[in-house]
Amino acid sequence: MSTEIFGIENVNVWVDGLIRVLLIVGFMTVVVMGLIYGERKILARFQQRLGPTRTGPMGLLQSVADALKLVGKEDLRPRNADPWTFELAPYLVFVPVFLGFVIVPFVLDWQIRILELGLLYFVAITGVNIVGWIMAGWGSDNRYAMIGGMRAAAQGISYELPLVLALVSVAMVVEVPLADGEVARGSLNLNEIVASQHEVPNIVWQPLVVVVFFIAGLAELNRTPFDIPVGESEVVGGPFVEYSGIRWSMFFLAEYAALLIMSLLFAAVFLGGWAWPAGIFTDEDWPRWAQALLVAGKASIFVFMVFWVRASVPRLRIDQLMGFSWKILLPLMLAQVMVNGLVLVYDWPEIILTVVGLIGIVALFAMVDRAVRQPRQRPASAAQLQSEAV
Repeated sequence: MSTEIFGIENVNVWVDGLIRVLLIVGFMTVVVMGLIYGERKILARFQQRLGPTRTGPMGLLQSVADALKLVGKEDLRPRNADPWTFELAPYLVFVPVFLGFVIVPFVLDWQIRILELGLLYFVAITGVNIVGWIMAGWGSDNRYAMIGGMRAAAQGISYELPLVLALVSVAMVVEVPLADGEVARGSLNLNEIVASQHEVPNIVWQPLVVVVFFIAGLAELNRTPFDIPVGESEVVGGPFVEYSGIRWSMFFLAEYAALLIMSLLFAAVFLGGWAWPAGIFTDEDWPRWAQALLVAGKASIFVFMVFWVRASVPRLRIDQLMGFSWKILLPLMLAQVMVNGLVLVYDWPEIILTVVGLIGIVALFAMVDRAVRQPRQRPASAAQLQSEAV
């Protein structure tokens, strides 16, 4: 038994896994620092400022300086905080995000594991961090932190439904070639989803799904205009208002790591990842470095859009945020799934998906415009209620 456990082959497997984990940790840390620097520079340009300029050439070392500052700060804990809940909350927020890297298809054959149910794994593992937000709010013994944790849980659950339906809509219509030359429909394997876009990316066939995925992704990332759980004007920092030093940096790192994973997933599911436009220009596989640059460029589109929205759109109210998911996004995605099912059952041409998706986008913006123009109904006062009762 000891030979089976500590054999040479098992040691090699463990060493290979450890090397992959260390590479992902290093890659994630460097990219997160780059994302923070890039966001500061992009927002500065939108606001006619310069952004970081002093620390290092062109301010490139500003993120490194911030990381060293956070590591050196004193790690405090409120006197009445629950010790176990308070200490474990950052890990339950960060670890599920880190595990999302397992199925990300960086380039062809360059990923941690190829899972047949990769999309299902992503949805399941990323939903666990909601528990960490609740624990951070509850364990801090702070009313503002508790309100922020409850808001984060409500927002995460509400917008996870349209996000899941968006991924299901794509998984339904994926074409997977079989060994006998026939084609099967439907797959949750990210490699098969990317390979199926060799000629035409999914953004062409599923335009409404792309828009809903982007909006729901903003909410899952707690980015503007869905940053209500951490709104300074209401909950002075949200669930991690009592955290400092290295523990606070874990929440910050998890946010930007989730942004990186979401951007890579967007590039793989909707923009063809490493497979498109290779099918147009050449029949041979692209070199790995070219595939990596292609995927990075596509992921950068998602990242830039997230920063652009932060610079342009104000924060929503809590009632607007919840109503937008349950009254607009969820019905639209249920309708999209139904249309996809009809196209598959009756073998209709795929152009119908594009037409229906464009109609859905027009309907989405029309409903948003109507909700914005509609005056807010304020609750009736006690005197008004009493007069109506009389």
